[in-house]
Amino acid sequence: MKDTPITGPEHVAIIMDGNGRWATARGRPRLFGHQAGAKRVRQIAEVCPKLGVKYLTVFAFSTENWKRTQDEVAGLMSLFKRYIQSETRELIARGARVRFIGDRVRLDPGLVELMGQLERLTEGNDGLHLTVALNYGGRDELVRASKRLARDVAAGRLDVDTVDEETQASYLDTGDLPDPDLVIRTSGEARISNFLLWQSAYSEYEFVDTLWPDFTPEIFAGIVRNFAARERRFGAVKA
Repeated sequence: MKDTPITGPEHVAIIMDGNGRWATARGRPRLFGHQAGAKRVRQIAEVCPKLGVKYLTVFAFSTENWKRTQDEVAGLMSLFKRYIQSETRELIARGARVRFIGDRVRLDPGLVELMGQLERLTEGNDGLHLTVALNYGGRDELVRASKRLARDVAAGRLDVDTVDEETQASYLDTGDLPDPDLVIRTSGEARISNFLLWQSAYSEYEFVDTLWPDFTPEIFAGIVRNFAARERRFGAVKA
């Protein structure tokens, strides 16, 4: 790939779907697909700056994914720990800033500590802003945000009559991030699966048939290039 900047979306969010099917098609356990998918995250993150993408948000584990088998969930949690440990040095070297969104209460304390440590180590960086959605659900996020807002109103820290969309957005996990310009879902499924419900209100969507482990930087670059041709109206009509 060439290093020439491409005019396109500033913030791309990805629903990384298809790891399990990719592994099953090869006669391998589902965790093998998740391991391949983790490697693909690194490759996509590496090319983002070349494509003008400043923010990348990836959907790693949803609030509904706890319904999977105990072995798969345990394997995923172990994979998340190993990924953070193995990628920390590289992320720091690249000047990336890492955030995690989602409810951490149910997560293993050891994993939560690694997540917080990586956030602290990279909080001063301003390269690629990588956000990982872990134990995240859009409806759950809105409920948690609404509870925090309600507590502030009850405590007198916030006047309910001043609450508007900007106020509500500030209570979300993504309160200091711009909304995604483009949301990509891999694997051929055409649904949003409870991902960034508030934030993606005016996002462009791209549904691709490719399974996530096969989603190459070249495919990603093509989608980013095509984004520039889209006409975004945000509810208005252009003259």
